[in-house]
Amino acid sequence: MKINEEIVANIAELAQLDMPQEQLQEYLDSLNNVLELAEQMQSIDTTDVEPMSNPLDSIQHLHADSDDGFVTESNHRERYQKVAPETEQGLYLVPKVID
Repeated sequence: MKINEEIVANIAELAQLDMPQEQLQEYLDSLNNVLELAEQMQSIDTTDVEPMSNPLDSIQHLHADSDDGFVTESNHRERYQKVAPETEQGLYLVPKVID
């Protein structure tokens, strides 16, 4: 399914978005790329694939025989929190927004 500028403009109007005319083609291309990807995904044969309730099911299934937990990644908390405005005892501090 291909969409055109008229459809994009209509969607923008319904969503009450102010979309400049010069950006219309950019959004049109992006939306068409998303629809093309969806069509490609629909064409994949999944008849022998068992559905999962979440993406981690396959990982947990691989380690279900193990008695102990499994670590998939090392701890990067300090590195991640270096860029945070405020932290305390490993937690991110955020401004109070509700009285």
